[in-house]
Amino acid sequence: MKKPAPAAHKRPASTPNEVRIIGGQWKRTILPVPSHPGLRPTPVRVRETLFNWLGQDLQGLRCLDAFAGSGALGFEAASRGAAEVVLVEQDGALLSALTRTKTKLTADTVRVERGDGVAALRQRGGQGLDVVFLDPPFAEGQNDALVLSALAAARAAVGRTGLIYLEAPRVWSADELAQIGLEIHRQGKAGQVAFHLLRLLPVQ
Repeated sequence: MKKPAPAAHKRPASTPNEVRIIGGQWKRTILPVPSHPGLRPTPVRVRETLFNWLGQDLQGLRCLDAFAGSGALGFEAASRGAAEVVLVEQDGALLSALTRTKTKLTADTVRVERGDGVAALRQRGGQGLDVVFLDPPFAEGQNDALVLSALAAARAAVGRTGLIYLEAPRVWSADELAQIGLEIHRQGKAGQVAFHLLRLLPVQ
């Protein structure tokens, strides 16, 4: 009796070493994710929610991804029409991967910068950015001190109608954020990841 042919192996939609752009001109494009301790690209479901909140078309917006890592957030924004996206990353290997992706996509609106994310935001105080993405390393446990520094710097860098996206290992409360001059516009939780879209508190 002829043996049945083995079932075809289906490739998973993504692997831990890659992420896919989910919208815009580069939709379905795979971005490589280098093996790196602590690197944790924003999950697809969370990115889908975030860009539903932001609107699918980011035409003309100026964005900065302060802890770029895989570049998933920044390249997603550029794919959806952002006029300028700055990706800031300290690690040399990750920086090289971001530069290769920029070249592969011919992403002229994307600029890759080596440096500290908080310092990069402080340098842009008063520049009126439209969107700042903050996905700092979780490290071991909480990363509250880094988040506080990043939020304060981002607040000074965005315009009056600007938005700040924060991804963190815990939910940040309205009272905590109000002390920095921010309020919650949207928030959610997926597994161990809490994500927030923040805006400036109205001027009294």
